[in-house]
Amino acid sequence: MTAGVEQVPSVRDDPKTFTVADPQLADHPKEANLPMSAPNKSYDPVEVTALSADEVEHATAGALAAISAAQTLDELKEARIAHTGDKAPLSLARAEIGALPPQARADAGRRVGAAVARIRDALSERQEQLERERDEQVLITERVDVTLPYDRAVQGARHPVSMIADKLSDVFVAMGYEVAEGPEVEAEWYNFDALNIPPDHPAREMQDTLFVSPPEGAPAGTRSGIVLRTHTSPVQIRTLLSRPLPLYVVSPGKVYRNEALDATHLPVFYQIEGLAVDEGLTMADLRGAIQAFVDALFGAGLKTRLRPDYFPFTEPSGDVSMECHVCRGASTKPGPGGDTASCRTCRSSGWIEIAGCGMVNPRVLVACGIDPDRYSGFAFGLGIERALMLAHGINEIRDTYDGDVRFSRAFGTEI
Repeated sequence: MTAGVEQVPSVRDDPKTFTVADPQLADHPKEANLPMSAPNKSYDPVEVTALSADEVEHATAGALAAISAAQTLDELKEARIAHTGDKAPLSLARAEIGALPPQARADAGRRVGAAVARIRDALSERQEQLERERDEQVLITERVDVTLPYDRAVQGARHPVSMIADKLSDVFVAMGYEVAEGPEVEAEWYNFDALNIPPDHPAREMQDTLFVSPPEGAPAGTRSGIVLRTHTSPVQIRTLLSRPLPLYVVSPGKVYRNEALDATHLPVFYQIEGLAVDEGLTMADLRGAIQAFVDALFGAGLKTRLRPDYFPFTEPSGDVSMECHVCRGASTKPGPGGDTASCRTCRSSGWIEIAGCGMVNPRVLVACGIDPDRYSGFAFGLGIERALMLAHGINEIRDTYDGDVRFSRAFGTEI
């Protein structure tokens, strides 16, 4: 040994305690004599009460009761945390197993392990049960009954006026025409002046035309210069001003007149007008165009005729009549006994007036900046409701706007 160094007793000299040669511990005899770790052959039963069979069974029963009482997955999650988490009774009991003597640890471990297994199985079973109930509830609340009738909503139909307008437009599009549209609230210049309708023409009076109110504060008698268009001819003027020549257009649309509602007149109705401006057009071209749409709408083989008429925007002008498509003129010819069969459609005249037409007035061409010495044109127009009435034998024009879906379904559904 080295002189001056105090000899430290070996732990083998006293297995219970040993002395530390540290001057700082000289004043603390209790800290100088530290107990040494040794096998735990005796223990305090109070410290490991949680490991008793009764306590384990009590904790297990409480866990199983909480699991069974859980009615939702969220409640089951709370029960899982409370009875299997780090602070659960069985988790705390498992931590005390190390305090038992060796001969008691195995029995306590098996007891706690069996309890934990029972709780884990109960959790798994309850989890599956609640998930199954949730899925069944979803199937009930979000179920789509494919056996329900699919046609509970009454099936509608396209309005027959729209169908006739599209049919007429298709006829002219097939002939090379373009469909043109324009505003329904129109300036007087487009609706009247550019069409050679003078300021004193009766059509420009309040009893025939619907004028837009002038601005507030305007002098009495002042007109706004804005009207609800009385025909679709303003669309032709706008087209002549905006598109290059030659020009072939057809313009279906809604028009407005200050007229009383009766069996043959409407204040709001639909028109379709056609316009062609090119070099060398004549009345023969007009006759061919008219015959084409008569054949498409009423069937081939019907005769057409032109009779002189007057329109400010065409010169010469005429009205178009076609042979009655019902009696084919037979109502005007005497039968075998000398009597004639009456026809309600043509009133036994053999002819039905369907449209107005004529060659475009040179003044209209000049108003649109077109040389009338080089170009000529023709125009025609008819009411779409009237064409519908003639084609299907409808006697009351108001039927077309009563809003009864049965009327539209009578003409079939087009998609």
